[in-house]
Parts: sequence; C-alpha cells; structure tokens
Amino acid sequence: MADVYAASDQRYDNMKYNRVGKSGLKFPAVSLGFWHNFGSKDNYDTMKAMCRAAFDAGITQFDLANNYGPVYGSAEENAGRILREDFRPYRDELLIATKAGYDMWPGPYGDWGSKKYLTASIDQSLKRLGLEYVDIFYHHRMDPETPLEESMEALASIVHSGKALYAGISNYNQEYTERAAAIMKELHCPLIVNQRSYSIFNRAIEEDGVKKCCKEQGLGIIAFSPLAQGLLTDKYLHGIPEDSRIARDHRFLKADALTPQRLEQIRRLNGMAAERGQTLAQMALSWILKDDEVCSVLIGASKPEQIRENISVAEHTDFTKEELQKIEEIVFGAEV
Repeated sequence: MADVYAASDQRYDNMKYNRVGKSGLKFPAVSLGFWHNFGSKDNYDTMKAMCRAAFDAGITQFDLANNYGPVYGSAEENAGRILREDFRPYRDELLIATKAGYDMWPGPYGDWGSKKYLTASIDQSLKRLGLEYVDIFYHHRMDPETPLEESMEALASIVHSGKALYAGISNYNQEYTERAAAIMKELHCPLIVNQRSYSIFNRAIEEDGVKKCCKEQGLGIIAFSPLAQGLLTDKYLHGIPEDSRIARDHRFLKADALTPQRLEQIRRLNGMAAERGQTLAQMALSWILKDDEVCSVLIGASKPEQIRENISVAEHTDFTKEELQKIEEIVFGAEV
C-alpha cells in the first residue's frame, strides 16, 4: 500500500508568521531551502521526509532556484514530484519560491538578467515544478550589464501574467534595491522581499545599508546561510567530521575558514547558547530573528531531525541587552 501523507493537525500551533515588508503576505519565521541535499545525487525518500517534517512543523515556505541541484534543475524536479505525491491537497497552504539569475543553460541567453532569460526560466521552472504559478519569483543577482529596468519589467510581466504572485530580488545591494523598488512601483508590481546572506559572522546587510533600506522601502528580508555554512553549529568543535561540508564540498566552505580565532569564537558562542538552553545553531537562528527587520530565516537540512531541532527558534528570539553585547564582543573584540 502506498505511503499516503496526511499533514499534522497541529502544524500551525507553534510556528510564528511574520509580515513580509508592507505586503499582505506572511512568511513562516523558518523556511526550508532546497540549495543543498535536494539534487539528483541525493536520496529522494530523505527529501520527502524533510518536507513532511517541515510542513508538519508549520514551515509553509519551500525556497528553490532554477539551477539548484546538482544537476541544474534537479531540485525543482524533485520538489515537483514531492508536491505532486504529498502536497497537492495543501497547495494553497504553501509558498513556493524560485529564482533565476545564475548560470542555467549554455549560450548567451541562460544567465544573468535579460528579459529573455528570466521569461524562459520561469516557464522552465513551472514545468519542472508541475505548477501553474509560483508564489514568489526572484531575480537571483544584480546584472551590471543589463538595464535594471529590463530585469524589473521582466519580473513585472511574469507577475502580471499570473506565473508568479509576487516578485523578489536576491543578493541586491542598497543602490540596486532602492532603484528596483522605485521601478517596480511605477510598474504597479508588488516587489516585496530581498533575499540576502546574513549571520552572526556575516553582517554585510548591516554594513552596506540593505537592512535599513529594505525597512524604509517596505521590503521584507529573508536570510540565507544563517549558520555560516555550518560554522555556527557544534559540528567543528572537535575537529572536521568526514561527512561535513568542509570535508566533502569545498565550493562554499573551505577548511581555511576554520582558523584558531574562529574556532575560539565558535566555542564561546556555543557556551553562551548552552546558557540560554539552546544549541549554537538554534541561537544563531534566533539571533537572525531578534528584530522585525528579518521576516524569515532559510534553513538547509540533510535529515528531518535537523528541521525539528531548529523550528523551536521561532519561540525564543528574545535576547537581553547583555547577551547581544556579549555576541558582539565575541565576534568583533572587546572594544565593541
């Protein structure tokens, strides 16, 4: 007999949902990213189990991109199969987001931000996902060689056609965010969110003004890589495990990132998390959500247990002034 999925009746009991900028949409405080572990080389049953665990815990947003894999497109294909087999009855309870802007297919039309690329990409993504529309379609990165007006016109056209409900941007700096918001306002299209990397160790959105800019422009922020590719966990406190990202995949995290200074910071942060009754990963996620300027944090996972462990952060985002000061001192030095 086929394994038929029925979502938990308690799935909305504990998750917090935050408004996305000034839009009418709300994101779950924790969203599930498909960047890693949903490709053609990964275990399909594990993928399905992770999606079930996420939705049962109130994680209503699945975040993808056209070239997530490997191979390119395979994360969307796997997501489409999972949606078809498990989540068809729950489509209206889910937010499905995807993106285009990085290398996807050969030739001059499969990368960056032209209207041709973005329009072709949404059609391909919908086919792989088996959906009539996605909830959010992002331009994945700034394109310095394509007029921003062209990229935003493409997003607006996609939304107005009904292929996406909302438009988003990702990896946009302050200047591009402000310009994009102004263009989309003229086009009467809801640009609602900027997806950026953000963590205790990575403060770029504070340093380049995007965090403040998005609040002023009425855009939400969803943060990816909140655990600094696994550094903000207890995984490396006793050496580099053979199954860790540093050991098996050097594209995004290299062994030289784990300096003695960084390791000491991790140890001190881990001790602080224990004092709060959290794991280091839980505290790092809670820190992202400590104010109303970040509406969701994107987590990756390789097994359902990691998802269940980290969802509790939505209930513990309060930090004392002393705790926040201690984190700054650990990361930046006693002079902060």
